[in-house]
Amino acid sequence: MNPQSEKKIQSFRSLRLTLRFIIPLVVAMTILAFALLPLVDKLTLHWFTRDLDIRSQLIANTTHETLSEFWEQGNTARMNALMRRVIQDERLFAMGFCDGQGKLLYRTPKFPGDLACPPPNAEAPEKPSVLKLPSGMVHVAVKPVLIAGIPSGHLFLIHDMSFIESRSADTRKYIVFLFVILFLVISFITVLVAHLSWRGWMSGVRSLLRGESLVKPFAKAANSELQPLMGDLRSLLRTIDAEKRLADDATISWSPDKLRELLYKQLAGEQILVVSNREPYIHTKGKEGIEIQRPASGLVTAVEPVMKACSGTWIAHGGGTADREVVDKNDHVSIPPGQPKYTLRRIWLSREEEKGYYYGFANEGLWPLCHIAHVRPIFRTSDWKHYVNINQRFAYAVVKEANREDPVVLVQDYHFALLPGMLRKMLPKSTIITFWHIPWPNPESFGICPWREEILQAMLGSTILGFHTPFHCKNFLETVDRYLETRIEHASSTISHGGNLTLVEAYPISIQWPPPWQDNQPSVAECRAEIRKLLKIDDNCLIGLGVDRMDYTKGILERLRAVENLFENHPEMVGRFSFVQIAAPSRSVLEEYQALESRVRSLVTHINQRFASGAYQPVYLRVEHHEPEDVNRYYRAADVCMLTSLHDGMNLVAKEYIASRDDERGVLVLSQFTGAAHELYEALIVNPYHIEQTADALFQALTMPDFEQRERMRSMRSMVRDFNVYRWAGRMLIDASKIRQREKLAARIGIET
Repeated sequence: MNPQSEKKIQSFRSLRLTLRFIIPLVVAMTILAFALLPLVDKLTLHWFTRDLDIRSQLIANTTHETLSEFWEQGNTARMNALMRRVIQDERLFAMGFCDGQGKLLYRTPKFPGDLACPPPNAEAPEKPSVLKLPSGMVHVAVKPVLIAGIPSGHLFLIHDMSFIESRSADTRKYIVFLFVILFLVISFITVLVAHLSWRGWMSGVRSLLRGESLVKPFAKAANSELQPLMGDLRSLLRTIDAEKRLADDATISWSPDKLRELLYKQLAGEQILVVSNREPYIHTKGKEGIEIQRPASGLVTAVEPVMKACSGTWIAHGGGTADREVVDKNDHVSIPPGQPKYTLRRIWLSREEEKGYYYGFANEGLWPLCHIAHVRPIFRTSDWKHYVNINQRFAYAVVKEANREDPVVLVQDYHFALLPGMLRKMLPKSTIITFWHIPWPNPESFGICPWREEILQAMLGSTILGFHTPFHCKNFLETVDRYLETRIEHASSTISHGGNLTLVEAYPISIQWPPPWQDNQPSVAECRAEIRKLLKIDDNCLIGLGVDRMDYTKGILERLRAVENLFENHPEMVGRFSFVQIAAPSRSVLEEYQALESRVRSLVTHINQRFASGAYQPVYLRVEHHEPEDVNRYYRAADVCMLTSLHDGMNLVAKEYIASRDDERGVLVLSQFTGAAHELYEALIVNPYHIEQTADALFQALTMPDFEQRERMRSMRSMVRDFNVYRWAGRMLIDASKIRQREKLAARIGIET
């Protein structure tokens, strides 16, 4: 483009910018002028009318004594002469005099003929009046005339008001002239300031909308002017938002219908995609054909109700032996079976890929690294390469499933730490919500990972990055601050990196409420009788329960040692209490998990050998998969549920147990190292590393009176009901909607001017 063309374009932009300010200013000044002129006329009339009132009173007071004297003498000639002299004032139009009987005795030539005297013995009007005559408007004041202190008549004073209209017209001219001068001055200043600082201010506003800091080296003055307000403004907005959330939580009943309503209002027509490693339904080959299983996963338990409400697409690894046989040509299958609500897209992995990506980097590396559970993480370059490749494969799948350029993508858990960054490059307009279901460690611990920078940079491709607790959010912010060059706004909990802004927020996950089998589940008594019969537990024996995956982070060994300590310190409980441990097999190909299962089985055998007698068995170990409906029966049968995780994100088993107890009985013994412990304060909170303390809490639970159980369980059920999985999803989607709206506004402001 040649300089002359550039000059023309700049001139055109300058003119357009000028008109953007001048035209609204012209409209505003015109509206103001038209609104102000009637007010000026009204005020002018009021001021001059009041002036005429004062003049009338002054004339009446001046002539009163003389008129009274002439009236008393009956000297009519001198009275007429006096009134003619008085009306020589250019404003005094006419005068008249009425006697006490209401008769007009004297008047000047221009006295209006239709003006009547007050009736006999009537008082003069207190307020003057305004009359419209053919010659114009007149001001009429009636003043009483006293002779020897006795009312004897009324004096009419009539002023011409034509001069008021003339002066009002002059005033309007002056005001219009003043507005023209003001318009010219304001226009000049406005256009000058606009041309000097428009781009700087727009940059500042766009930064504000993105949540970024507004001061950079060599930034323009406009940015500097906004900076002092930013910290306070963000803190205030965050406080207001938190208060609004609490108010909403007190009034909103979160349910599938409420979530659908929210999606319709906040994200109308938006596409929702979920990405996770674990699929919600597994098809396997059984003796009688294809069987369907639901994995023992807190993630699946939490996310599936959301997908049912959203009718979206779930992308996951297909690992079942019959998974390939039920999908269509696009690797899709509609689920749940029998009542399809959403679509499952399966991704296929080879054994080598699964070993490197899932068992290797994800579960031998990131899992122990984040849980700090005294198992050393193992990092291999070959595992990392598989992890990168599988994340990229899932990214391609998301792009293929997306039917628009800005879908809402929910990335689940540590298996896909790299996925947000990949999606940000491939779908730059998408809204990416990454939820980290496990704890986030402190910066020193995460620094062990050889690819820490790559992981952190990729995670910051997220629009929203969610954790279970504010503590995990704090750890993540500190980790990013330690290892990356970023701009962190602690007041708004945002991170700006590479042109992207990420909100880091706590969203405590929960469960579906009410449970899907709420209306058709057996009674508590029936469940208890069924479990006692299945395990051959005596009717007088109390039942304790643990439900976990067979994982070293769940504190199963510590829990069993606490049970053993209970029998040692309270021998009266031998024969009166049995503990059932359900441990779903998990990652059994890994050496650490094989060693854990072996140690658990050995400890169970040891306890049973010490305290079993006859048909009585102290501990029952069930290392097998149980369907959620079956686990629910165990929940309803148990007198105590023990969760002793050594480090955990949330642990939804605690909330599932509470949701199952509609009889408001049962006691929850809960590790202080779970996210659930920050919400379920009425549980018996323990340090699982302290075996005696855990055993004492177990004994307290087994001997707790019914009324105390009821009060504790009622409070916890209320919390789980109000803070259910629909609220968890709804809060993230509301925040995503706000960010999408803000980005659209920023894009409009960012249009070249």
